[in-house]
Amino acid sequence: MDQRIMDMPQNERPQERLLRYGADSLSNSELLAVILRTGTRDENILNLAQRTLTLFNGINGLLEASQDDLMKIEGIKEAKASQILSVAELAKRYKSYRSGDSYKIGSPGDAADLVMVELREFKQEVLKVLLLNTKNVVIGVHNASMGSLNSSIVHPREIFKEAIRKSAASIIMVHNHPSGDPTPSSEDIAATGRIREAGKLIGIDLLDHVIVGNGRYISLREKNLL
Repeated sequence: MDQRIMDMPQNERPQERLLRYGADSLSNSELLAVILRTGTRDENILNLAQRTLTLFNGINGLLEASQDDLMKIEGIKEAKASQILSVAELAKRYKSYRSGDSYKIGSPGDAADLVMVELREFKQEVLKVLLLNTKNVVIGVHNASMGSLNSSIVHPREIFKEAIRKSAASIIMVHNHPSGDPTPSSEDIAATGRIREAGKLIGIDLLDHVIVGNGRYISLREKNLL
């Protein structure tokens, strides 16, 4: 029979410690144990949680794991995999317009924060377009292209079609550099200029083009390249 947290001595139960001392008092493995709740016949939940984190090299690896990756772990079946995947998705949506709350762009950092976690998962360049209303509140995010930013891939039609459909007042382009270095290339700068001019013709301003790397970003407007 599975060992449950409630079968453990009270002073060792992560859920009891969380309620008494707060979530920040628990280790990563204890927090995961609270989420998963039960171990297996041969392994209690704390050991299972610690082993799982070790196999994925910590929280970041765990939250980026696929269902197939998770279910390769002994003791992790569909139910536990779904719990971890749900927590991972909530983490991605944190501070995102998808949470149901308004998300207002007040700086290039706000634009980068909105999509940086998601873009970090891609091994190729992905261009997203943030659609904004007149108050700079995000009303949508459009995936415009995948691949290097050259004129044959980044077409104004793909950039602006959702902005027109949703009556956006302005847009911000955000794309990733999988190398981790957000320094803009000549292609990035050329594509930005082309989109800016197209936006002027249809009355939708390109406010910025933000390039994100490994936890860093560069704003072309801040660099006077827009």
